[in-house]
Amino acid sequence: MHNLYIGGRWVHSSSGETFESFNPATKKPIGAFQQGNAADARHGIDAAEDAQKKWADTPAPSRAKILFNIRDLLIKDKERLGRLVTTEMGKILKEGLGDVQEAVDIFEYMAGEGRRLFGHTVPSELPDKFAMTTRLPIGVVSVITPWNFPIAVPAWKTAAALICGNSIVWKPSSDTPMCAVELVKIFEKAGMPKGVVNLVTGPGSPVGEELVTSKKVGGISFTGHRDTGEDILRKAGIKRVGLELGGKNGIIVMDDADLNLAVDGIIWGAYGTSGQRCTAASRVIAHEKIAGKLEKLLLAKIGKIKVGDGLRKGMDMGPLVNEGAVKKCEKYIEIGKNEGAKLAYGGKRLKNNGHFFSPTLFTKVAPDMRIAREEIFGPVLSLITVKNMDDAIDAINSVDYGLSSSIYTKDMKKAFRAVREIEAGLTYVNSSTTGSEAHLPFGGVKGTGNGVREAGITGIDEFSSVKTVYFDYSGRLQRAQIDAD
Repeated sequence: MHNLYIGGRWVHSSSGETFESFNPATKKPIGAFQQGNAADARHGIDAAEDAQKKWADTPAPSRAKILFNIRDLLIKDKERLGRLVTTEMGKILKEGLGDVQEAVDIFEYMAGEGRRLFGHTVPSELPDKFAMTTRLPIGVVSVITPWNFPIAVPAWKTAAALICGNSIVWKPSSDTPMCAVELVKIFEKAGMPKGVVNLVTGPGSPVGEELVTSKKVGGISFTGHRDTGEDILRKAGIKRVGLELGGKNGIIVMDDADLNLAVDGIIWGAYGTSGQRCTAASRVIAHEKIAGKLEKLLLAKIGKIKVGDGLRKGMDMGPLVNEGAVKKCEKYIEIGKNEGAKLAYGGKRLKNNGHFFSPTLFTKVAPDMRIAREEIFGPVLSLITVKNMDDAIDAINSVDYGLSSSIYTKDMKKAFRAVREIEAGLTYVNSSTTGSEAHLPFGGVKGTGNGVREAGITGIDEFSSVKTVYFDYSGRLQRAQIDAD
C-alpha cells in the first residue's frame, strides 16, 4: 500500500478508499494507492502554505543544493527508476531510462539557476534614482502531471517551481502513481524540508478540482488533455496558470530531402513511445514527387517494428497505457476508413495480454480529415501529399494545435521559411519532432497551450513573479514622465 505524502509524512487518505496501478504490458497490478479526496487536497495545500515562507527565505543557492542532491540520487537510481517507468507506463526500457535522464538534466539545470534567477537593472529617467527588477516566488503551486513522461514532466515543473521558492502540491496521473511515489521518496531523501513538496494521488475530481479552485493556491501547472486545460482556465480564477495541452505534429518532406534520413525521423517520431508523446509525429506532409517512394520506404520500416513488453530486449514499441487508449485508436481507424483514407498498414489491436496496438499508416489522407486534425495519441500516422512548399505550409498549419514540427530539405531557404511560417512552438530541421533539451524552452501556440514555456530560462518565468523596484535617493519628490528632462 502506497500512501499520500503531506507535511513530510506518509499518510492514509481520509476517503478510506484505494485504487490500483497496472502494468500495461501484462495488465497485472503493480500496487495499491490512496484515493485522495478534496479534504486530502486541502490538507496538502495547508501544509504547503505553512512551509512556503521558510523555503522562500532560504537563499536560492541553498535551495539549489537540495536540487543537486536530487540530481545525484536520480543518477544513482536511474536503472531502477527507468525499469519502473517501463513497467508502469509501458515505453521500452531505453525510453524509460531516457525519461529519468531528462529529469537528471532538468534538476541540474534548474539547480544552476539558484545562482542566477536574473532580474534587470536599467537606468532611470530621473537623476539620483535607481531602477531594477527582482524575482519572487508565486507561493503555493498546484502541479498536475500526465502519465506519458511520469518522471520527466514532473521534474520539469517541480525543479523550476522549487528553485524559485515555491511550495508544491502534486497530483500525478492515476495511471502512473508509483513513479510519483518513488520520485517523492527521492525528494525526501535529498533533504527537502517538510511540507515543501506534497503528493496527493487520486482522481481529477475532486483532488484536481480543489487544487485548481483553492484561493490559497497562487499558481497551477498542468500538462494533459485540451478539454481539461480549458476547464482549468474556467475554474481557476485569478491566478497564474500554465498549460501544455498536446499536439497534432507534422513532418514536411520536400522533394530534395534525404529520404532515408526522413524515414528514420518519421519512424521515431510516429512510433516512439507508441505515439504517446505530445510531440509525436502524427502527420507526414510529403511533396508529390517523392510521396510514392517515401511510402514504400516507410512501409518497409514499419513492417520491421517489434512490438512487445518494453522490458524485453529487442523491442521497438511497447503497449498503449490502458484499454481506453486502445479503444480510442480503434475508433479513429474506423473514422479514417470512413473518411476515405487508405489503411496501408496496421490498424488493429494485437492479440496478447497487454494493451498493444499495431503501428499504423494511413495514406491518401486529406488535411481536413479528422484523422489528420484530431489528436489520437497512439501509433497512427497519416501521409498527406502536397504539390509544393506553399501547400505544405498550409497543410501543417491547418490544425488547431501548434506544438512541434519538422521539415526535411536540403534547401536553406525552405528551411528558414519553415522556421518563420510554421505555427508551432518548436521546429526541427532535418530531424524528428521529438528531442527537446532541458536548457531550451518547451511549449506551443494555438490550442496547445496558453503561451507558457517550460524548461530553460522560461521555466523560471512560469514559477516566479517579477517585481519592479525603485530607489530614489534624491531627497525630493520626483515625478516620472513629469519632471524628467
